[in-house]
Amino acid sequence: MTSETTLSPGQAQALSSLIAYAPHGIASRVLGKTSGGSATLFAFEKGQALSEHTSPFDALVVVLEGTLTLTIGGTPERAPAGTVTRMPADVPHGLVADERTRMLLVMLREPQPTGR
Repeated sequence: MTSETTLSPGQAQALSSLIAYAPHGIASRVLGKTSGGSATLFAFEKGQALSEHTSPFDALVVVLEGTLTLTIGGTPERAPAGTVTRMPADVPHGLVADERTRMLLVMLREPQPTGR
């Protein structure tokens, strides 16, 4: 299994120090990635959005700071700081930052069967 990370092992780090806001944009940073999933930190300026799309994997959106409006399967859901929302696989979803927002996206991939 290969893995990828941008974090130093064994060091507690404040999430807010790992990513800065991009003026009038969206910033992202992969914190870790394996064949089983990934964790990506995002910083959105107010009004920034991710257009509707689908993913073949379930995902968790953990709002760390600010507020997002997530639209999952056509239903909007307000997600303030301190909340977690599961986005199911293959269901259209998108988001808009109602204010400056940092979120952690955790992709939950199914393990691939190994050949025997």
